[in-house]
Amino acid sequence: MLFAGIFDMFDGAMARVRNAATTFGAFLDSTLDRYSESIILMGLLFYALSHPGLHDTLWPFAHEQTWMIALIYIAVVGSLMVSYTKARAEGLGLECRTGILARPERVIILAIGLLSGTGICLWALVLLAVFSNVTAVERMISVWRSTHQVAERPASVVPQQDASEHDHRLLTSGANETHDTTVRPVPTRILPFNGRVRNK
Repeated sequence: MLFAGIFDMFDGAMARVRNAATTFGAFLDSTLDRYSESIILMGLLFYALSHPGLHDTLWPFAHEQTWMIALIYIAVVGSLMVSYTKARAEGLGLECRTGILARPERVIILAIGLLSGTGICLWALVLLAVFSNVTAVERMISVWRSTHQVAERPASVVPQQDASEHDHRLLTSGANETHDTTVRPVPTRILPFNGRVRNK
């Protein structure tokens, strides 16, 4: 996982340096990242389901198997939400790079947990479950602030001279049969009547 994570951190940078970056490449990279993270957590879920008597001295609570299953589910949801909030914000034309637990941090925490035994792995899942969802909430708040800043900007005021000229063009457009260039036609699907409309 660490070996793959190292290459995952450098593949995008290498593509940009070699001028080989493509839109589909960025899309494919992000999509495969979600699959790889979900597959690793699915492996942990399979391990938890295979060990009903799971117990470790580093975990102070009873029913470790139930805890592990719940934490894996919350971590999966948080991981997907971190990526989704960023992708959705960028789809709306907003930049969203805030948050304390992006993919590199999640990979490191998960790798440490996998290498350290069940107890440490449970605590790693706690960190992933909590802080991935905190990161998703941070990104939602960041997008909310960005959209409110845009909404609170004062509307541009049309100068008085330009406004009067605009009104004059509108009033005289019917007399000389000229059209106001600032008005855009509205497309419609209703066909014009041709005088042969039949009642049904």
